[in-house]
Formats: sequence, C-alpha cells, structure tokens
Amino acid sequence: MRFDAILFDCDGVLVDSEPIVNRVLRDMLAERGWVLTAEECWSIFVGKAVKDERLRIEQHTGQPLTEEWLAGFRARRNAALEAELSVIANAQAAVHEVHARHDARIACASGADRHKVELQLRKVGLLDYFAGRIFSGHEMPRSKPHPDVYLAAAAALAASPQRCAVVEDTLTGVAAGVAAGATVFAYVPQGDAEVFRRAGAVEVFRDMAQLPDVLR
Repeated sequence: MRFDAILFDCDGVLVDSEPIVNRVLRDMLAERGWVLTAEECWSIFVGKAVKDERLRIEQHTGQPLTEEWLAGFRARRNAALEAELSVIANAQAAVHEVHARHDARIACASGADRHKVELQLRKVGLLDYFAGRIFSGHEMPRSKPHPDVYLAAAAALAASPQRCAVVEDTLTGVAAGVAAGATVFAYVPQGDAEVFRRAGAVEVFRDMAQLPDVLR
C-alpha cells in the first residue's frame, strides 16, 4: 500500500527533546515538594501534555497548577531546548527522503504546544519540510492518546486517516494513531518492541535510517 500522507510525531521521533524536558519538569516538581526519579517522571509524563496531568500534580504538591507555573515551566523548558536540543540520529535524511517520495505530503502532529514544536524543528533544520503542516495537540479538543491531532493533520492533507502512516515513539502516541485509524510505525531505538506491537504498531524499527524502506 502506498500511503497518501505520512504523519510524524515530533518529540522522540525527530528531536531528542524528551530527556531535556523530563529534567526541567523533574526539577520544577521537586521545587514544589514532589521528588521523582528520572524513570518515574518519564513513565508518568512522556508523550503527554503536562497540563493534562494537572490533578496528579496538584495531589502530590498540594498546590494549584496555575497558568503562571505552566508559563514558567515552558520558559525554562524552551531555554534548555535552545541550548541543548539535538536531532534524532538519521532523522534529517529520513525526512528528506520521505518528503521526496511522497510528494511533500507529510505533516508533524505533536502533543506539544506549537511554539515548542516550531522552535525544535527550526533548531534542527527541519522546519521547512513541515511549514504550514504543523499540528499541536494543545489546539485540539483533546490531546493524545485521543486521535484529534492526527485526524486534523489527515484532513488538512485531504487524506483518509486509513491511508495515512503515523510515526510514533510512545505508547500514548501509538494509541492516538491507532484511534485515528492510521497505520502506525513505532520508532523504538531501545526497549521492548513487543509492547508497541501489542499496542497496535504494525512494525517497530530501531533506526530512523530504516524509515523510508519501512514505509514501503
């Protein structure tokens, strides 16, 4: 099957942002009294919008999660990303080839806020491939694991979701792609591939260099 559109997640698929964001979030939660290990923070928040975990954060810190706190988190996160962000190995070449093979019918559909997505893609030299086709879960009725952001990306490309490929790296994202009705490919550089297959990924691959051929 030749896909009508390829829909990429951003964090962990195109940019190696998750360890940076996880560290900033951990530090700021610790400042409020909720001390987590890196592994605990990762398991709770990876693939999700921080604001969607509002109740959990408030329960553990005993303080309201205000818009001011979220703005401070985003500011510290963005500064760290500007200073430290790197591209996922082989992602630039993979996006270039997929963009060419699929007549530029690609989009970036992220659970993150638009400013973060655009900052990151610009920083690693990928923004031009996705200009005008960036979709943020913050602008949808529901974030991942709901399918809204992938459905919006497919609609903008006039593609049936059933004829779209989704490239994801988290179980939350895989669930969103499956719920949209798309064919999901999971980039899992390390870890248990079988967990992603059980979640609905049709194929798991370990290196972004494999993506153009995997999509065939």
